[in-house]
Amino acid sequence: MSHVDREAPIANQSAHTVAVALGANICVGLAKLTAAVVTGSAAMWAEATHALADVGNQLLLVTAQRRSARMPDSKHPFGYGRDAYFWALIASIVVFTAGAGFSLREGIDGLTHPIVGSSFTTEYVVLGICLLVDYVSLRQSSRQLRLEASDVQREFLDHLMLTSDPTVRAVFAEDAAAIAGDLIALTGIAVHQAIGSSAPEGFSAIVIGLLLIGVGAQLARRNHDFLLGEQATPAVTNRVRSLLVSFDGVIAVRELLITFVGPRQMWVLARVDIDDNLRGNEVEALVRNVEATLKRQSRHVTRVDVVPIGDPRSRPPETQ
Repeated sequence: MSHVDREAPIANQSAHTVAVALGANICVGLAKLTAAVVTGSAAMWAEATHALADVGNQLLLVTAQRRSARMPDSKHPFGYGRDAYFWALIASIVVFTAGAGFSLREGIDGLTHPIVGSSFTTEYVVLGICLLVDYVSLRQSSRQLRLEASDVQREFLDHLMLTSDPTVRAVFAEDAAAIAGDLIALTGIAVHQAIGSSAPEGFSAIVIGLLLIGVGAQLARRNHDFLLGEQATPAVTNRVRSLLVSFDGVIAVRELLITFVGPRQMWVLARVDIDDNLRGNEVEALVRNVEATLKRQSRHVTRVDVVPIGDPRSRPPETQ
């Protein structure tokens, strides 16, 4: 077993994934905003808001990465890893809610104040280009997730939900929602052109707003779980348990907690039954060996606390 936590990928590409998404969303947001001003399309305004909300989200994810990378100190002995979940939670609630609210408002306004379409070609061209740009960003985030999923021997969708990295999960969700939003907006514009009524664009904007609410709520739920102390999966826990009982002197594992304290940062707390015949110095050596082995097996185990359980009165006296 080369890595007890094979949950963590060999290489961390999250910073690159966020950078690609940020650049893509800035370009897409400016293009859609320009088209929305020119055409007055409710669907285009909703998509422009969607893209600009994604830009704000990317900036918060950059903040999450930087702040969570700070080294431990006396006030935060486990480090600042969970800062990533805090900022990702803020992004999922504030940014997505703002984008959804604006999209819903544009949708309702489009239904109550219909407009006559004047530049369908502009809308088609802009959305077509944005689809390609969003696809490039989606490929980067999905590539990282697939590499990680392969490393931990998981299905892609399972890893999307279980990964401890909130940034790659957020970027993939945003990219998928962006492509879905582009297609929804294109559909609304095409129906508008076909029937001569802008109502379909209003409906499209409302659907885009609801899409943003759904994505934001799901991301918020996962970040909330990790802030509360998400535990490693049963598969990871079982591998660590098997490793613990393989040590001479460890009789059984009474309790095993493996808690994420940040992206790819795990704290292992184990209460183990030990052989009562072991002397005090032998127990200390066993504990040190277990802790060192777990950290050596995976660089993502940042702290190990092994609590031996046994009756010291039944142990033979130490030799001087």
